[in-house]
Amino acid sequence: MRKMNDQSGCYRPVNIQGNKVSYRGSCGDSAEKEGKRLQKRFLHKDGSCNVYFKHIFGEWESYVVDIFTTLVDIKWRHMFVIFSLSYVLSWLFFGLLFWLIAVQHGDLFNDEEEVTPCVANVHSFTGAFLFSLETQTTIGYGYRCVTEECSLAILMVILQSVLSCIIDTFIIGAALAKMATARKRAQTIRFSYYAVVGLRDDKFCLMWRIGDFRPNHMVEGSVRAQLLRYKEDKEGRMTMEYRDLKLLNDQIILVTPVTVVHEIDSDSPLYGLDRKALAKDNFEILVTFVYTGDSTGTSHQSRSSYVPREILWGHRFNDVLHVKKKYYKVDCLQFEETTEVYAPHCSAMQLEQKEQEWNRAEKTREKQAEKSALEMKYSQKSLSAVALVTSCEEPEEPVTASSQPPGEVSYKKAAVTLSRLSIESQI
Repeated sequence: MRKMNDQSGCYRPVNIQGNKVSYRGSCGDSAEKEGKRLQKRFLHKDGSCNVYFKHIFGEWESYVVDIFTTLVDIKWRHMFVIFSLSYVLSWLFFGLLFWLIAVQHGDLFNDEEEVTPCVANVHSFTGAFLFSLETQTTIGYGYRCVTEECSLAILMVILQSVLSCIIDTFIIGAALAKMATARKRAQTIRFSYYAVVGLRDDKFCLMWRIGDFRPNHMVEGSVRAQLLRYKEDKEGRMTMEYRDLKLLNDQIILVTPVTVVHEIDSDSPLYGLDRKALAKDNFEILVTFVYTGDSTGTSHQSRSSYVPREILWGHRFNDVLHVKKKYYKVDCLQFEETTEVYAPHCSAMQLEQKEQEWNRAEKTREKQAEKSALEMKYSQKSLSAVALVTSCEEPEEPVTASSQPPGEVSYKKAAVTLSRLSIESQI
């Protein structure tokens, strides 16, 4: 098997069997695989960012200038190494200074007891180091001490005492700040591993759960969600597009696990995605929860994310809250559990269009029913009016000219005609 380069500059594996050459794969497949390889997860499930900075301008200078924040952010093992080296190096440094003072004064080579040394009982570098250690830690064994002979030695003792206070302040303060950092509290806030898409009040909704499993809960908190989509511009460069997701319950008090709901409406970036399109799409939903702890009063933030393979279509979360006689019971075993329910495979846009079509058809049927009812009502009224007019007319009886005069007969016919006209006008 060999690799050959075609005109487009794409290398493809080939099989050569005799005079036959067969290619495997294509440039499009390799490009697609390369694109998938580049589209990594931006935010891990534990909240850590999958971002690596390289060739930062002035990286070490920024760390040294803000040394306290650097000490708080570094790992504990690095913190212990710096904690130990800060004391050991300071002891060695001042021990070297005291040894040089003793050498310059001649205390190491002068055995005469009449000459007063700068530092008593310091005859080697080991003795100078022990004196520096006793001075900075204020042990005070009483065997080695500085004398009034050398003012430079007295000045070094003063400087070492001041420096020891500064080192204690930085190291102990950084250690306390690191122990009280918000990262440990953020680890007790738990997001559900899966998000679900289902019907809620006949609307498609994206839902996930947040829970706090500590007995002391936070004061208040706000939830925010963003959809991160990877796009490729005309020049072939990958860009990231952020869009906010509108939440129905963004302000929550996390005493019990809460299901956060995003309604997939016309303003949602998920509006045109059905079940298959959602599974094949390339995006990431970043969720953050910012809250204030009641124990320390400090602000904390917990983060997580959901990719399309972690979104279950047609599921709902099981109930975790149960009402008892005297209290509310939270079943933590059901926090991650979901149940498959009915949900259309179409998108929210298609579902809304079908509902609109059904509503228009329903309105048309209602109008036709009302029109037919009115026609039936008018026909019944007309029949009743005809019957009423017919009943008002008296049957013509054969009369003779000798029994009734002609004026009286014409008067009765005129009265019947007037009554018929009045009833028809009312109808």
